[in-house]
Amino acid sequence: ARTDMKKLFEQLGVKPTSMIDISDGLSSEIIHIGRQSELGCKIFEDKIPIADETIAFAKEVNIDPTIFAMNGGEDYELHPDITVIGHMLSAQDQYYLVARDGTHVPINAQGWNALLSSPNLN
Repeated sequence: ARTDMKKLFEQLGVKPTSMIDISDGLSSEIIHIGRQSELGCKIFEDKIPIADETIAFAKEVNIDPTIFAMNGGEDYELHPDITVIGHMLSAQDQYYLVARDGTHVPINAQGWNALLSSPNLN
């Protein structure tokens, strides 16, 4: 466990109210947090940090890097590079991504569901 993160949060005046690893992808996990908290969520595409290597690979295979950011996973560690990418909304609001052009795109969970042994399309 990253015990150093507690000190960093205290220094920044941040008091987390919920956390989850994104092993099943950001889209799946934000929906899990929202459902458990009875909240919606708005994420801004231009705020999501994407590694240069991911961007380069996405260009190579002609796929939007945001697809990898929203649906890739296996990130189990809390990192000290904290980036605000959106905010939670009231329960009647759904989960959506504000694209770079300003359009609102519904977020669908596409992470892995080990119980089904196939992608989770809920």
